[in-house]
This record gives sequence, C-alpha cells and structure tokens, in this order.
Amino acid sequence: MSVPEFDLAFEPAYGRVVPIAPGVERLTVNNPSAFTFHGTNSYIVGGSSVAVIDPGPENEAHFAALMAALKGREVTHIFVSHTHRDHSPLAKRLKEATGALTVGEGPHRAARPLHEGEINPFAESSDTDFRPDIMLGDNESISGDGWELTALLTPGHTANHACFALEGSGIVFSADHVMAWATTIVAPPDGSMSDYMASLERLLARDDRRFFPGHGGPVMEPASFMRGLRTHRRMRERAVLERIKAGDRLIPDMVKAIYRDTDPRLHGAAALSVLAHLEDLVGKGQVETDGPPALFGAYRLA
Repeated sequence: MSVPEFDLAFEPAYGRVVPIAPGVERLTVNNPSAFTFHGTNSYIVGGSSVAVIDPGPENEAHFAALMAALKGREVTHIFVSHTHRDHSPLAKRLKEATGALTVGEGPHRAARPLHEGEINPFAESSDTDFRPDIMLGDNESISGDGWELTALLTPGHTANHACFALEGSGIVFSADHVMAWATTIVAPPDGSMSDYMASLERLLARDDRRFFPGHGGPVMEPASFMRGLRTHRRMRERAVLERIKAGDRLIPDMVKAIYRDTDPRLHGAAALSVLAHLEDLVGKGQVETDGPPALFGAYRLA
C-alpha cells in the first residue's frame, strides 16, 4: 500500500484571478499559515452569470479582488463548503454587495456534543454566524447559466462539510476534505474520524478526474491520491495501537513518538488527530478508556 504523494508546488497569485478550467477561476486569499498553506482558495464558476465557492475570511484586499473579478457579471449564488473562519465569513458581505443567495449544508455544529468539562479547541475558528439561504442535502443540485453544482456531503473535517461537483466536467471542489498539499485536520468535537473515513469512501466510489481544494493546487489523480490518504489514516491508526501496546497511556506521549518528525507547532493539532483515532477505536471496541474519550484521558487495549 502506498501513502499519498503530496504536491507543494503552488503559486497563490494573490489578488489575481487564475483561470484553471473552462468556466472556472481561482482567487487565493493572502492568509497563509501552517493550517491554510498559502491561503484559502475562492472559486468563480460560470461566465456572465456565476457562482462563488468559499468567499473566504474577512479580508479587505480579497474582497476588493473578488469584486473586481466579478465586475460586469451577475452573482447568483455563494456556495460555502463549511463554516471555518478561513472559508465562510466573507459570504455575508459578498451577499450584501451582489444580492446572491448563500448555499451550504447548514450552520456550524460539532460532530458530537461536548463532554462534561470539555472545551472545544477550535471554537474560535468556527463561524457560528453563517446561516445559508439554501440548505442542500446530499446529491441535491443548483443550476445557473451554463453550470450545475451538486452537493456531496462529506462530514469529517467538520460536521457540515460539503464538496461540490461541477456536473459534466469531472471536477469536484473538495474544500478541506481532500487537499494535494497535506492531510486534513480531523479534530474532535468539530471533526470525526469515523465520519471522515466514510466520506473518503463516498468520494472513492465516484469517478471524478480532478479536485480543486480549499488550499493549494489541484489533486490531479483523485482516486489514487485518496487511496493513499486512506492508507495513511490506517497507518496512523496502527501507530496509535502500537503505542498503546508499547505502554503509552496518554495522548501527549503518543504524539511525541508518532509525530517526532513533525513541526512542533502542529503537535496540538496532532494530539487532536490522535484523539479522533482513539474515539474511532473506542467506538469499534478495540480500545478502552474510563468515561468518554478525552484529550487528557488514559487509554488501554480492549
């Protein structure tokens, strides 16, 4: 089994619209970070009448660039893949400026309720104000002038995560579910590893030819790349089980061993990823803990 070959080659071209496929343009926000790579990608789909996918965060320069790119064109819909603050907040301002309808799976929610005494580490990263005008169910579509986008509900990164398939093109806007540059953060309680893996299988059952993600460049061979992602996650799961077999009981100890070659700035996110795997393993009956799985809980083999 092979792990994914990540592609770090990407030119963000801040402030400039980049045509990437017939009727598809990309505009990248200048908000680079360890979690967003070079920044968030917004997409414009259509010709004289268009849809915008993931308008991005509150960023004055990006809003100005979007409005310049959209000048002379009708914006009918604003699609939001999920409600993290690097993807959805600018939808409100863009809607006010264009009169477009906002579209998404639904408002922000966690994958599960908070346990007693638990704090959501990504609470400040969540856009709890977004409420779509149109809530799309799985496989439901919206059409415009020369385009049709279908929602593919892919919970895992967030409970309300959706990808959007551009019908007739083989293109899927995969947002943060599948990205060419890195694996997706799956962090409870917002995220769920069991949901993420099921969503990965859902996209693997399709026959798409290209993914345009929320960060970085395109995924050129989605099926083989996703098989690599699946292998990577299974290897991480095995690594967690091996650390427990070796005597590790606490997540920080597991992170030190499993992620020893990872940038220490990402160890907090890594701990949440290990928790996501442990939640899944407890749910499958392979691991036990006292009470619900928690970041500072102690774990043992079932």
